[in-house]
Amino acid sequence: MRAKVGPQTQRRHKKVLALTKGQRGSKHRLFKRGNEAMMKSLEYSYRDRRVRKREFRRLWISRINAASRQNEMSYSNFMHGLKKAGVELDRRVLADIAVHDASTFSQLVETAKAAL
Repeated sequence: MRAKVGPQTQRRHKKVLALTKGQRGSKHRLFKRGNEAMMKSLEYSYRDRRVRKREFRRLWISRINAASRQNEMSYSNFMHGLKKAGVELDRRVLADIAVHDASTFSQLVETAKAAL
C-alpha cells in the first residue's frame, strides 16, 4: 500500500491559496492557477524591492534638479559644488529640503556656488 501524504498536501495547498487571497478569478480558488500566480507575484516582489530603490533615487534627483534650476543652477553643478564645499547630505535629504524648506535649499545653492 502506498503512502498518500494527504494532510501535508492539504496544508501546502492551503498555504498557497492563503498567499493568493485577493487575486482575481480562479487564481485564489484553484491550487494550480494559484500556485502559478503565487510564484509570479513572489518573483515580482523580489525584483521590485530592488527597482524601488532606483525609482526613489530618480525621484530625488528630479526634485533636486527642479529646485536647483529655480535658483539658477544646474543639478550637476549643484552637486559638484556641494561636494567641493564638504557638504555631506545625501540625495534623499536634499530632496526633502527642496520640497519642504525652500529658504534652506537656497542657502545650500549659495554654498555650492561659492565653492565653485
